[in-house]
Amino acid sequence: MLSMTRLINQSANKTRKYRTMINFILHIDDYIYAMAQSVGGWTYLLLFLVIFIETAAIIMPFLPGDSLLFAAGAMAANPKMGFSVGLFLVLFFLAAFLGDTCNFLIGHTIGHKLVTNRHFGKLIKKKHLDDAEKYFEKNGSLAIILGRYMPIIRTFVPFVAGISQFPLQEFVKRAFIAALSWSLIATGSGYLFGNIPFVKEHFSAIILGIIVITLLPSVIGFLKSIKKESPKVN
Repeated sequence: MLSMTRLINQSANKTRKYRTMINFILHIDDYIYAMAQSVGGWTYLLLFLVIFIETAAIIMPFLPGDSLLFAAGAMAANPKMGFSVGLFLVLFFLAAFLGDTCNFLIGHTIGHKLVTNRHFGKLIKKKHLDDAEKYFEKNGSLAIILGRYMPIIRTFVPFVAGISQFPLQEFVKRAFIAALSWSLIATGSGYLFGNIPFVKEHFSAIILGIIVITLLPSVIGFLKSIKKESPKVN
């Protein structure tokens, strides 16, 4: 009876965490505005750290990168807030580029040790690493650039590329292009469209749409992999 109560409590706690995360993502504009009014110029540093940690930390892929950049761009377009869209662009680019590079170097140097670690190793299977090495030999540059636009995927792409011993110079070139284009598109879109009355009124729906669109390639790839692995019925 006691163990059943614990399971129910654990399940309830997880549900509350997921609801909090979803609520934060869907109303990220409100949270950013509140944070900016509270800490002022420190907002630049805090948002830089969120984007940096999203990829550099490897095990924190659920931070709302795309929607955060869009919301920050919209906030910068509001003259009352006093934030520079140019500074946001530079900081987000650096955060994404440095985060990807750190992630890659971790995979390149101690990736195999981490994967064989009993705690960290549960996150990545050996078969997936073998498949990733073959994948990067064939489609490395495309995977690195497009991976930046896919939530969750972008956290693991640099790490797997590092483990696969993808050339550092080639990775840096692709990561530079990916980080620059991603920060320009996401932040620029928020700056140009974020304060349009229709967008402001339906901000949560638009953020949800951004998440769905960016996750779509990952979902399609996952469904294709299931289809390939499923046994054929004669």
